[in-house]
Amino acid sequence: MKTSEFVSMLATGIAPTHPRVIARRFATALFLGLSGAACLMVALYGVRGDMPQMLTTPLFWLKVAFPLAVAGASLFIATRLSRPGADTAFGWIALAIPLVLIWVAALIVIIAAPPALRLQLVLGSTWQVCTINIAILSAPTFVAVFWAMRGLAPTRPVLAGAAAGLLSGAQAVLVYTLYCVEMTVPFWGVWYVLGMMAPTIVGGILGPRVLRW
Repeated sequence: MKTSEFVSMLATGIAPTHPRVIARRFATALFLGLSGAACLMVALYGVRGDMPQMLTTPLFWLKVAFPLAVAGASLFIATRLSRPGADTAFGWIALAIPLVLIWVAALIVIIAAPPALRLQLVLGSTWQVCTINIAILSAPTFVAVFWAMRGLAPTRPVLAGAAAGLLSGAQAVLVYTLYCVEMTVPFWGVWYVLGMMAPTIVGGILGPRVLRW
């Protein structure tokens, strides 16, 4: 068989890929994941009764900004890892910024507080259930993002799976802020981060199994 005939045979029946296929798949995944997480939260936990008042509180919007920034950075990393050879350096820098800022702010708050109150600032009143609640709420986005990635071409499945897990965890925290009563930065810097790390670790473990192609 001649080379030209072989190339023609390989190209037969191949449909062109839409140039925005990655954006479309991730948009669908995030919409389904956010909708699923919101429905799950309302069904399991409900919404804070004082939410109208919280919407006028700057501290609440800082609380929302943290997972939103992590979600944005992890979305960039996940989309880049869904294609071969894409550079992710900017995404890791963008991810580090909100984490470092929240930890620095938490440290400042703890140092400024009276010693007797420092542990309470970290533990709050819901530390025992916060991480598991976030992990539960991350499930819809976790499944949806893995579906989106599985239809693409990730070549680093461990990192890709971890990025998918981090994205689902950040979106879960974003939804969880509508229920969570904790309003101290040290609490967010510990338990929200642990809540995001749980699906990240699971995603890294499942990545080589689910995202292999």
